Amino acid sequence: MNIWHDVPFGEDAPEVINVVIEIPRGSRNKYEIDKDTGLVKLDRVLSSAVYYPGDYGLIPQTYCEDGDPLDVILLLNFPTFPGCLVEARPIGVFGMIDGGENDDKILAVPANDPYFANIKDLADVPPHFIKEVTQFFASYKALENKTVQVGEWQGAEAAKQRVQDSIQLYNENFRKAE
Repeated sequence: MNIWHDVPFGEDAPEVINVVIEIPRGSRNKYEIDKDTGLVKLDRVLSSAVYYPGDYGLIPQTYCEDGDPLDVILLLNFPTFPGCLVEARPIGVFGMIDGGENDDKILAVPANDPYFANIKDLADVPPHFIKEVTQFFASYKALENKTVQVGEWQGAEAAKQRVQDSIQLYNENFRKAE
């Protein structure tokens, strides 16, 4: 099974999306889906003295301008593990350019966790967490001599639109023969 291509994006997308975790919160290991096998592999260990501020993963059957699935940062209380499937609610989107390409990140919360039941939009998230995520992405590749440009945050509606756009782009690129 290929996690990217065989797992659905979620029956109620973009309101509730499936997120496959690649990297648990607190890790410096950069795991990612191997596009050929569909397995989670260790890509590298971050060179900078930073760690992922939330679980990090992808929305299956999505595609973005950088050639990868749409990325997600999942705000939760306890880290999960690589390969874990989480139903999540998009609440914001963080604009970013990595290596000269758009590389937006969806911010989401677990859909079935009562702790996050009242977090529906970016304005409901503690402001310091937003600063942590922004700072992480501004600096996580600094010691690799790679440039990342952090952009603006937008709320839930923009996040849901970004999810829809990435599903459509996936369909245009991978469902042509069907």
